Amino acid sequence: MPPTTVLRPACALVEAKPCLILVPGLLCTDVLWRGQVAGLADLADITVTAEHRRHTDIGAIAAAILAAAPERFALAGLSFGGYIALEIIRRAPHRVDRLALLNTTARDDDEGRRGLRRDYIKQAQIGRFIGMSDRLIRHFIHADRLADGVLVAAIKQMATDVGRDGFIRQQTAIIGRPDSRRDLPAIDCPTLVLVGRQDALTPLARHEEMQGAIPNAQLRVIEDCGHLSPIERPDEVNQAMAAWLNC
Repeated sequence: MPPTTVLRPACALVEAKPCLILVPGLLCTDVLWRGQVAGLADLADITVTAEHRRHTDIGAIAAAILAAAPERFALAGLSFGGYIALEIIRRAPHRVDRLALLNTTARDDDEGRRGLRRDYIKQAQIGRFIGMSDRLIRHFIHADRLADGVLVAAIKQMATDVGRDGFIRQQTAIIGRPDSRRDLPAIDCPTLVLVGRQDALTPLARHEEMQGAIPNAQLRVIEDCGHLSPIERPDEVNQAMAAWLNC
């Protein structure tokens, strides 16, 4: 199992700044959030979890994050990380001061999507795990960024670091996640809903749905951006998250 990635000192030891726990997405590591760890360091004491790579159940991931977290914290998750964030706030709403849902959805998969994920798992199990291929990466980032060799290499390396077994665990957890739409009206902490304008995997409409259901949630759309907004457009994401942390 991969070790926990802790990029800042323990949150509970820094009373002057809030703790911010960041949860990466499918085939992503702490590298996804490197721009936020650097750019938001003055505003929060930041931890990037690796629990999203360790378990085959959303509930187990949420429980592990909660067990390591301070009593109160801000929470942000991207895509698969957003599903985990919704499970955390469902289990312990009194512990989450702020919630940010990036490039994600509150809906569960339909049966067609579950079938596709099961096929991915089968292919990986027989040795056909390809990580982040050129074909797949087109769904994850804006078309204009495909020529950015540094960005593409970083995304592919994250997938390689998650590896076949981590990928299988993640897909299994995603398949079993609940529909969280019914829980959205109960969220009562400051909430940021953020999406790239060109996100092909979790489009703007899914974020408008969440923003409309969560009381007083703020929607931020990042222009010229796909599914991996924190690493695609770190400055714009930092701007939105800084306003959220300060609200």
